[in-house]
Amino acid sequence: MEWFETWGLTITVFLPVVGAVLLGFIKRDNEDALKRTALVVSLAAFAASVLVVAGFDFGASQYNTYQFEVSETWIGAINANYHIGVDGISLPLLVLSTFVMVLAVIYSWNHWEEPKNPKAFLILMLILATGMNGTFVALDLVLFFIFFEIVLLPMYFMIGIWGDKSPRKVPGFSKVFETRLYASIKFFLFTLFGSAFMLLGFLALYFESGDVAGERTFDIVQLTELGSAGAFTGTFAFLVFGAMFLGFAVKVPMWPLHTWLPDAHTAAPTVGSVLLAAILLKLGSYGFIRISLPILPEEAASWAPFIAILSVIGIIYGSLACLAQSDMKRLIAFSSVGHMGFVMLGISTMTDVGINAAIIGMVAHGLITGLLFFLAGSMHHRYHTREMARLGGNIKLMPVMGGILAFTAMASLGLPGLAGFWGEFMALVSAYNPLDGLSLGVFRTAMVLGAIGTVLTAGYMLWMLQRVNLGEPKEEWEGHEFKDVDRFEMTAWVPLIILIVIIGFYPRIVFDSTTDAVTSLVDMAFGSDATASISSITGG
Repeated sequence: MEWFETWGLTITVFLPVVGAVLLGFIKRDNEDALKRTALVVSLAAFAASVLVVAGFDFGASQYNTYQFEVSETWIGAINANYHIGVDGISLPLLVLSTFVMVLAVIYSWNHWEEPKNPKAFLILMLILATGMNGTFVALDLVLFFIFFEIVLLPMYFMIGIWGDKSPRKVPGFSKVFETRLYASIKFFLFTLFGSAFMLLGFLALYFESGDVAGERTFDIVQLTELGSAGAFTGTFAFLVFGAMFLGFAVKVPMWPLHTWLPDAHTAAPTVGSVLLAAILLKLGSYGFIRISLPILPEEAASWAPFIAILSVIGIIYGSLACLAQSDMKRLIAFSSVGHMGFVMLGISTMTDVGINAAIIGMVAHGLITGLLFFLAGSMHHRYHTREMARLGGNIKLMPVMGGILAFTAMASLGLPGLAGFWGEFMALVSAYNPLDGLSLGVFRTAMVLGAIGTVLTAGYMLWMLQRVNLGEPKEEWEGHEFKDVDRFEMTAWVPLIILIVIIGFYPRIVFDSTTDAVTSLVDMAFGSDATASISSITGG
């Protein structure tokens, strides 16, 4: 299908926002039509991404060589183009984005937060989908920035309108705020702060490209070629990398820029938390791999020890913070700080093993933590509390849900044979042997502390299971009949469970896409000495 090679990615990206427009013409009280339309649109976008996979040439997946590529003049005055394409790095993340959105629509079918307004909520979800999908395929910095920022407003309104209404005392204010108001504003300000610096970095690259190449450009492919040729160095490169670091690190989020995340997750409605954890957190780490490393390789290497230190602090801090939580959803939120710390540790090694670890870690985190937030939301809908001290004996009251929670917690702590294992294990392996010239002392210390972090992860996950699942149900639940997993929940969760097992036993389902692209990225940016085969780690 030659037409699909041209239009396939555009359909995948913009079909959700077309669906959002269609929802605008459906009456608010026609809930069935709204839900069916949203489901059909999200399924169509997912099907389009699957067709991209089917037509993708995995044997030609080299970095800076894109498939299903489209490049058309957009804003000629500043040489900004509608340039999109997909390679082995972005492909699994694009499919993850479209896949999780389908499951989110299915789950929301019978789980609406107050105030009940399916029309507005589904419209925001579909706009969010276009922003997420577009970020993973954008090959122009202006286009990337627009998609990167599109996700901000839908998530802001999801949290601010459908979020937690409980009171929240904010230090320095006499007034008591609703939790959702505080969390939504904090999310908005943090991400806007980071994005402002990121935009400054993009503009600096644009103007500097004119000086070094004779033509100013926002094109990521051209900037990557300039960067690999050593065009951006010195103080300029240091400042630009720092500006982009702030933008991407806030989104990851890296310690100490993480403080918006627990509040946003805790306040967000269930589907908002799922999409935030499964997809939105990946936009920052993807930005590091797609933009920062290949365009500013020398500066990336000089910043690498600093990134590794912040990453391992995030791993340890996130784990210790989890052990201090009483709210189940807040515990899962802090766990994301630790898990994304492993992703950034892998990236900081600047090796093919580390970057592969980061990508499979992103995919695994999206599946596992997304499922954990689904579970936390469903339990809250039944118990009307997230306090773990009140949720004991859950497996006796709801054995299916309790069993799925136990399985997902084991996947989250990195149990071998499940998807969460590969990202953590390979990140630690890559830290033992980082890019030549990087401080072995820093990275091997980070490896040891990261390994301690895996033990702490197991500790807080098992502690959570002991408090929530085990023991006898509390007296306050006597006489209550709790409905176990319903058909909408099961339909949304079973695909996640299956993929967690498949990736755990067969990680090549991800590595077959990523390995060649990552290896050529590392070779282009840092030289062939930085590359190493991962076959000895993954078994082929």
